[in-house]
Amino acid sequence: MDRISPVDQMNRVDRTDQTSQPLDRSIDLATIRSQWADRLARDRAIAVIRATDWAQGLAMAQAAADGGLRLIEITWNSVRPAELVAALRDRLPDCQIGAGTLLDAAMVREAAAAGAQFGFAPFGEAGAIAAAGALGMPIVPGALTPTEIAAAWQAGASSVKVFPISAVGGPSYVRSLVPVLPIPLIPTGGVTLANAADFLAAGAMAIGLAGELFPAAAVAAGDWAIVRDRAQQLVQQVSPHCLRERSPKIGDSLI
Repeated sequence: MDRISPVDQMNRVDRTDQTSQPLDRSIDLATIRSQWADRLARDRAIAVIRATDWAQGLAMAQAAADGGLRLIEITWNSVRPAELVAALRDRLPDCQIGAGTLLDAAMVREAAAAGAQFGFAPFGEAGAIAAAGALGMPIVPGALTPTEIAAAWQAGASSVKVFPISAVGGPSYVRSLVPVLPIPLIPTGGVTLANAADFLAAGAMAIGLAGELFPAAAVAAGDWAIVRDRAQQLVQQVSPHCLRERSPKIGDSLI
């Protein structure tokens, strides 16, 4: 039996979702999901930055971009995250700059106002998901169990972050979820350079990496060549799973 890709799975669910009561959003949920899936299919890997210094955050993002990564998340517990997102939108025009650790609707709105083009949340807070939908911004809440993952999707998630993936078996857990949950999954919290491709082969839509890309010692020393080289290694690992052409940036009309 042919395997159904995560994109095809998501499109099947989208057709069902269109029969539900629409939220007050600038574009419909199916379009948000489709455009987000298109972007993920072309890049597959997300660099997650938690910066304790604003200039450090800029350098971390620049090094990741120099290594070929095009999806960069700034966690909202970084130093001056809104300014960091705004600056990176200007400095890295070929990248998608998103926001992470968005705990509620207010944070989602702050992130969107700063220019964030997608959002991640540690859990499926209904207000945050609804706020992102109203703004037309892709939102990726965290979940772990099948019930939590399904609930986040039904609430309007664009995809679901499976976190912490290291606690539940890594790629084998994703492989067990994909046949029964037609939902695009993004594992984080245990993805490494060594197993990144394994997650994608297991059926994950994309993966997120933080400390594995940004070793504490290298960041503290400002050794950005190490970060750049690790980003390049990651790009090489995921490239067989990427579509050949990168998608255009999600336009400002979506946020």
